[in-house]
Amino acid sequence: MNHMQTVAPLEDFLARARTGLRSTPPTTFSRALVGDVNGDHALAPDPAADAFDREPRHAAVLVPIVARPEPTVLLTLRATTLSTHAGQIAFPGGRMDPEDKDEVAAALREAWEEVGLGLHFITPIGFLDGYLARSGFWITPVVATVMPGYTLTLNPAEVQEAFEVPLDFLMTPANHQRQSAMRNGVLRHFYAMPYEERFIWGATAGMLRNLYERIYAS
Repeated sequence: MNHMQTVAPLEDFLARARTGLRSTPPTTFSRALVGDVNGDHALAPDPAADAFDREPRHAAVLVPIVARPEPTVLLTLRATTLSTHAGQIAFPGGRMDPEDKDEVAAALREAWEEVGLGLHFITPIGFLDGYLARSGFWITPVVATVMPGYTLTLNPAEVQEAFEVPLDFLMTPANHQRQSAMRNGVLRHFYAMPYEERFIWGATAGMLRNLYERIYAS
């Protein structure tokens, strides 16, 4: 984030978002484009070779920017009892259901089901690039502002905790660590953004990095 800016951080974010975010959802995933799309494979030496080869399922997440004078990002800590990504930091979201009208509807529904964030608090403002997750999903990130007076009711079966992290911290490139670890016998590369006692990494960090690239990097 540009710390020399003369306008208020919230106004600066909204102005950048108007020009930097996608106005429409990313195109439907195509295997032919795998080397050019964002995802868990993006930091691999050979991104195309590292991407999984099965057809992904479609999902959507809400990237909730709390519209405080110093904006924050609302994140969740997934329940430790979940079968996948248990105990990891994530955006509210999940797979698209047949009854979802579109990606925005799916993200809003998931935010309500997971943390009880009501529609009247949320204003969608655009989209990030699609994200190909190794868990088998093609994720559409829906960026939205959230009124600071929001209320939550967490679904304990899915979410252990919800918390805010300053947008300024997450949009500072020095905080975008590139890390690697052996997982299932394969060396994986990923972004990580440790904040206080929180370890933000993987798909969540990758999408936050894309937010930086789309609206702050230029």
